[in-house]
Amino acid sequence: MRNEFADQRGSFNDVKERYARSGAFMGRCGFGERPALLVIDFEKYATDPESPLFGGPLVINAVKRTPRLLGEARKRGIPVIYTVVGWVKDFKKEFGPLGMKIPGLKYVHIGEEWAEVCDEVKPEAGEPVIVKNNNSAFIRTPLLRMLKRLKVDTVIVVGHSTSACVRTTACDAIQYGYRTIVVRDCVGDRAEAVNEANLFDLNAKFSDVVSSDEVIEYFRRFPPKILTVSAGSRKKAAK
Repeated sequence: MRNEFADQRGSFNDVKERYARSGAFMGRCGFGERPALLVIDFEKYATDPESPLFGGPLVINAVKRTPRLLGEARKRGIPVIYTVVGWVKDFKKEFGPLGMKIPGLKYVHIGEEWAEVCDEVKPEAGEPVIVKNNNSAFIRTPLLRMLKRLKVDTVIVVGHSTSACVRTTACDAIQYGYRTIVVRDCVGDRAEAVNEANLFDLNAKFSDVVSSDEVIEYFRRFPPKILTVSAGSRKKAAK
């Protein structure tokens, strides 16, 4: 029998078809019983055209589409947890080699405007905001402890960028044993090709990539205020 991956030529659509025909990838995690919504790095530096780290139209559109999810989650008491990337006191020390690879992160100083969460998706009182200096929301942060305390089994990821902080968070989430969902229309990147390639690969191996409509339908299975989150308003990443 011919292996679908013996020939690695062809367009991106050809690759998608080969993955689908192989039957070796693109299974489903599905939704569980205890979800949490992770809002990853929807900060003003990503939506300000004056920022050297501007995310472009895909990120702006993702921010605009996320309030519907937030509203449904909050109505039902589903935990909402935010992250912001940035430095507090010493950019070089806090970011290390990642800061060397992405020197533009020096402009994201916690306490200044570009490090603030976008107005459209601001956290509400009591919703934790984790400050991180890594791509993944799990690395050197209290996120895993928070999810365990809340007995979460399903992590739903929105934010930016798809190829970096969203991707690494999703990859870590499934490896920590969580059903992992990435919301296609609520994530974004600086180039459409990069965004699509990463969503394809995430869906093939690490998460279910679904629409916000599908997630809202899932949220609506829960009666109002079945779940609650209580964790301080801002959590600084552990050093």
